[in-house]
Amino acid sequence: MFIDTHCHIDSSVSGDVYIKNAYSANVKGLIFSFCNQDCYQAGIKFLDKYPDVFVSLGFHPEDADNITDKDLHCLDEVLVSSSRIVAIGEIGLDYYWRKDNKEKQRDLFQKQLDLAVKHQMPVVIHCRDAIQDLYDILSQYKGKVKGVIHCFSGSYEMARAFIELGFVLGIGGVLTFKNSKLYQVVEKLPLSSIVLETDSPYLTPEPHRGEMNESKYIPLIAEKIAQIKGISLSEVEKITTDNAKRVFDLPI
Repeated sequence: MFIDTHCHIDSSVSGDVYIKNAYSANVKGLIFSFCNQDCYQAGIKFLDKYPDVFVSLGFHPEDADNITDKDLHCLDEVLVSSSRIVAIGEIGLDYYWRKDNKEKQRDLFQKQLDLAVKHQMPVVIHCRDAIQDLYDILSQYKGKVKGVIHCFSGSYEMARAFIELGFVLGIGGVLTFKNSKLYQVVEKLPLSSIVLETDSPYLTPEPHRGEMNESKYIPLIAEKIAQIKGISLSEVEKITTDNAKRVFDLPI
């Protein structure tokens, strides 16, 4: 059994079909990421129908200008509304599109990290063009917060630094891209520090790049890891699934 630790349902796709496609590919655990409460309310219906579907919920850094203390209070309350909400995320920093609101992004990020400490929940971290600031903030929470560095694409040295802080790395379709150097990092990393993710509907792995991504493609990522490390697919399956269950405390 595989677990997709980070996916989004595209509005153009039936959630039931998406989940059944994943199950048919032996991806039996799914963590849907919702970046606002409206999306969560739209997706919560799947929790009643599918016992191995879970949720991460948090405010994305792109929304930093719009999030109020009232919104954070609502998030605080929602986090304890269901045992199927297993993480806060995706949260973090993104300086790719906006650099003029760095302080707001950092403030929102830290307030959500504080919620993670309060509720003893893991976090799912988004980072784009902000890796040093991200590391500096997470260093302040060492030993207090665990989770996943979502869609990791940094250096081996940065990977080790995040692992030292207690995080695992989310590896997805980028690993299969022909021009990606991520394999050089994955080759050196212990499998115990890796979880699988799609970030669907984005970052579709080869040979389906250009199509809409789905959780059913998780085995393609696992196959690439097995190839890079020279180990069996079943070993990748077992260890990455155990990692996901441990990090998110999944009752699967």
